[in-house]
Amino acid sequence: MIINLDNCKHLSDHELVKLSLQNLDYFSCLYQRYESALFRYIQRISGLDGEETNDILQESFIKIWRNLNEFDPGMKLSSWIYRLVHNETVSYLRKKKSYGKNNTVEIELYRNILAEEEGASSAKQETEPDIHKILDHIPFKYKEILVLKFLENKSYSEISDILKIPEGTVAIRISRAKKAFREHTIHQMKNEK
Repeated sequence: MIINLDNCKHLSDHELVKLSLQNLDYFSCLYQRYESALFRYIQRISGLDGEETNDILQESFIKIWRNLNEFDPGMKLSSWIYRLVHNETVSYLRKKKSYGKNNTVEIELYRNILAEEEGASSAKQETEPDIHKILDHIPFKYKEILVLKFLENKSYSEISDILKIPEGTVAIRISRAKKAFREHTIHQMKNEK
């Protein structure tokens, strides 16, 4: 049976999971629902090009399908999916890093973070290469949490589910990441004078 993707729009995530387990064609509805958001998320936390991002996305959807039986209906499906994609992205980056390749994170994220902080006007004047220098000093655990919060607009609860850390830890990491970025920005600005 071929599923008309327009008919899936009215179905909830939980209904789609249940139907996907009975008929593989319904999984295409889940894929369509999450594909673009997950693609963006992977690019934002990894800085990879479209081809590598697509590779991670495809591997992620294979894992989502293989593990769909294990989905806990008490959770939000989006949090569970983001967790699987997060793990796949981190694994890919670890492998890539072990081969000495470089990774970056979307610059817009850090402009958004600094916009919340004092001195945002000076941050907007930063040039792209300067921001890349700063990003080299930010640990990945801070990059990923800032992407989830400021670009993916996830709540603390959702971030907690995705990263498998307590909500209090989410708040602490966001605060520390913003502080680290701000300190590196100030340091770089002083060095340029």
